[in-house]
Amino acid sequence: MSKARLQERKVYMESFRVCSHGAGDTVRIASILASKLFEGDVVLLKGELASGKTTFVKAVAAALGSPDPVTSPTFSLAQFYSSEAGSVLHVDAYRLANVLEYRDLGLEEYAETSISLVEWGEKITEEFPCHLLVELRQDVSDPNRRELVFSSSGERWALVLSGLRDEIAREVA
Repeated sequence: MSKARLQERKVYMESFRVCSHGAGDTVRIASILASKLFEGDVVLLKGELASGKTTFVKAVAAALGSPDPVTSPTFSLAQFYSSEAGSVLHVDAYRLANVLEYRDLGLEEYAETSISLVEWGEKITEEFPCHLLVELRQDVSDPNRRELVFSSSGERWALVLSGLRDEIAREVA
């Protein structure tokens, strides 16, 4: 683990919830988040099957200016996309049993120099002491609605979260 990661062991937790009334809202929310992302940032995505994790990643990548087609890396486990903001690492941890299997993929260096978006990221949170967790929860009464819960871990995300919340509130009614 890098020295920077060890220094991030101090935990800063902040969170907020926002409702998405459909795919358009989710895309706007993901685009707002994308404007806050930098090299080395890690966004872990949590949600049931078909909750919108890959759709969220597609929207983030598009907002970052990626011309590449975004698909779920369920079988390849990881894919890279180019973007105006730099490299985007898209990981699907669904088939990983634990963080050791993630480490076996040898992606640590890439995570430090890319914007990392990790579906099923809750399975490997210990690898990323400083991360943003985005949980997508489906509304059982309306298949188009999602509740998105943003939770920070690490000082960087604790600082970003309140501004992110305010901007989403202004842009997504």
